[in-house]
Amino acid sequence: MNPDDLVAAIEAGPRGPHIAAFFDLDGTLVHGFTATHILRDQVRRRQVGAGDLARLVLTAVDGTLGGDPTRAGDLGISSLRGHLEDTMQELGERLFVQKIAGTIRPQARAIVKAHQRMGHVVVLASAATRFQTGPVARELGIDDILCTELEVEDGVLTGRVLGKFLWGEPKAQAVRRFAREHGVDLSRSYGYANGDEDVPFLASTGHPHAIGPGRALREAAELQDWPVLDMHEPLRAGLRSALGTLGAIGGLNAGLVTGAVLGAVRRDKRAGTNLGIPLACDAALAVAGVKLRITGEENVWKARPAIFIGNHRSSLDPVIMGSVLRRDFTGVSKAEAKLDPRMLAASLFLDPVFIDRSDAGQSHAALARLTDRIRLGTSIMIFPEGTRMPTPEPGAFKKGAFHMAMQAGVPIVPVVIRNAGELLAPRATVVRPGTVDVCVLEPIDTSDWIVEDLNTIVTEVRQLFVDTLEKWPS
Repeated sequence: MNPDDLVAAIEAGPRGPHIAAFFDLDGTLVHGFTATHILRDQVRRRQVGAGDLARLVLTAVDGTLGGDPTRAGDLGISSLRGHLEDTMQELGERLFVQKIAGTIRPQARAIVKAHQRMGHVVVLASAATRFQTGPVARELGIDDILCTELEVEDGVLTGRVLGKFLWGEPKAQAVRRFAREHGVDLSRSYGYANGDEDVPFLASTGHPHAIGPGRALREAAELQDWPVLDMHEPLRAGLRSALGTLGAIGGLNAGLVTGAVLGAVRRDKRAGTNLGIPLACDAALAVAGVKLRITGEENVWKARPAIFIGNHRSSLDPVIMGSVLRRDFTGVSKAEAKLDPRMLAASLFLDPVFIDRSDAGQSHAALARLTDRIRLGTSIMIFPEGTRMPTPEPGAFKKGAFHMAMQAGVPIVPVVIRNAGELLAPRATVVRPGTVDVCVLEPIDTSDWIVEDLNTIVTEVRQLFVDTLEKWPS
């Protein structure tokens, strides 16, 4: 079954909280296993000895060869004895940002959102601990979690489990108990999982779905006519990506140099910039194998100058914005970016303004300079989140761009970018070929804005990004 067809079927079905959607975590919502990231971090920090690591690996292998698969989980949990609960929570949050957020499957996210739009109760049901499930659930807007709960005494983990390890039948029991306690009709509810051990859990729901299943689960799905979803894995970087990235850097520099030479010959820096920026950005994207699919491109030109704001997840975003905006614009960045060697070429041509948020006086002066440039016909490109987000969900928007638009009397134009993080994740260095969707929304008139309403306005504009990403315009 195609994930897009599934989303359409969900949205064509019944609404209401009497229907639930239960999602497994590892291998279903996320690619791979979240526990692997915790183990690697502990090994790197020498919190797990060689003997314990070897015993854990052998136990896990034994479980896959017919032994008790829960023994590896029990052994891993017992190794946490003596760890502070707060420390483990911080570890879970850090690893989510650094490692796990980028493994959330886009198709799984879309399915979760479809259920939420239909008013269904969405539940994350997993044998993993709350340290692993909590950050993923929060990112996806999932309020209810069924997971393996760890015993804590005086803020310290005992290495024991509260209740049962939610693997196999105990997980199915937890799902059925949740349904009874919350008035959920399991016969009309959905289940999503990938593991052979999840057959009892899926069989408890009226609409079970096997996600990239193992052999036993696939056989069960075929026998009972359950839909099988084979979701795309996160894109992997290969030789083509590495060569494309190097070529993109060369193309970016070549375009900027061409613009600089033209500007010097004509003694017109602005003309050189207006040639060099689109040439550089287009060349970089083309060589890297990145295509842009733009919706609402006419809105780029409806009101210039303007403040163009974009959501920010990838280092590709400024290049994408440059290719979309084309000419007569500059950028705004945080002061720390001034030391980034990747900003050197852009600084020479775009002459961006760097804002030090720790220095209120400098920030106000920088905004005043930008306002003057806007009045002279230069548009501004800015990412109001202030930093790259680890997930597609937009972060909180800062008010600087909105103050600037009010002072200069120009509109704000939202530019929503989708998929860039899949091609170049926040911490990645290699660009993967693919297509990035860009939606330029209608310019927003700021002439009647007042400072007292700014908090509400910023929230409403951010919601435009959330809504567009959730329901992309056709």
